[in-house]
Amino acid sequence: MMHKAQVRFFVPAMAAITIALSGCTSSGKGVMDDNGHRSDVPKATVVGKPVTCLPIASIRQSVVRDDWTIDFRTSGGKWYRNTLPNRCNGLGFERAFSYGTSLPQVCNVDIITVIINNAGPGPMSRGSCGLGEFTPVELEKKR
Repeated sequence: MMHKAQVRFFVPAMAAITIALSGCTSSGKGVMDDNGHRSDVPKATVVGKPVTCLPIASIRQSVVRDDWTIDFRTSGGKWYRNTLPNRCNGLGFERAFSYGTSLPQVCNVDIITVIINNAGPGPMSRGSCGLGEFTPVELEKKR
């Protein structure tokens, strides 16, 4: 099953542009607990200091892991893990989100909106949540 995380941002002329980041895949093997954590989130080793923003142009893929975790792959194959400061209910189930910004970057002060993909004639929003810092990581390989 393929889902796309959508990014919305506004260029200086304030014209809305939507960019679809590469899809998120779900193996369906992980189980989500009552607190919104999935059992199949890959372990991550921190390889640098957290940053507050990522340039939108460098983001190649976003992978929603659960209600708390989004991994971003940037150009050059680097991964950044964003652990949300608060649970984002429905994010781990829907695995799709959008956000708006007036800057060419996504930052820890930005708000994401969970997107419901199968809600009728078009996507609908489910709720909004704040992002955390972007921590550079190396993801554990699947065995």
